[in-house]
Amino acid sequence: MKKPQQVPIEAVEKVALELFEERGFRETSVDDIAAAAGIARRTFFRYFESKNNILFGDFETLLRNLDEWFTSVPDDRPMFEVIADGVLWFNRVHSDGPVAHRARMKLILQTPALRANAALRHADWQAVVARFAARRMDAPVEDLGPQLAAHIALGAANAAYDQWLRDESSNLVELVYRAFSMAQMLPGLEESVRNSRRMRPADTRT
Repeated sequence: MKKPQQVPIEAVEKVALELFEERGFRETSVDDIAAAAGIARRTFFRYFESKNNILFGDFETLLRNLDEWFTSVPDDRPMFEVIADGVLWFNRVHSDGPVAHRARMKLILQTPALRANAALRHADWQAVVARFAARRMDAPVEDLGPQLAAHIALGAANAAYDQWLRDESSNLVELVYRAFSMAQMLPGLEESVRNSRRMRPADTRT
């Protein structure tokens, strides 16, 4: 009996994205994707838990890689500049290509059925950014400073992507760095957290 040909997960993602663009997300079934990718329905579920997970790829591995990448960056670079680099690397801008990446992010950010999935993944992404910010600020990850940095980072990234999706003539890389440059202008967030921790009494409870 001939062994079924192994189909890379990236190929299934690509087929699914093309079908979503052509037919719409809701109108495309798992069976449609499996047939177009040349795999069985049960094989599809070895790749993805559901149709909603396709556009996020191997998100857990990407997060682990991002976390490791953050630990390798020298401390002499501005924090938000480093996070901007991380946004562009993590979101696979270069490997997708601009056209496919625009289609992917438009579906993720503008499809109601995907918003709950996106919100969960945004929270996981923010946790990785908060850990990086905590190391830079020399503060516990649950403190206000690192958490604020993570929320600002997500807001800056989303603002850049929203602008890019509205204006097809815009440059995503430029928008991401502009957004994070603006965030970086927030007066001394990193240093203010460091200073507040130095000045904080051992126990501020009354």
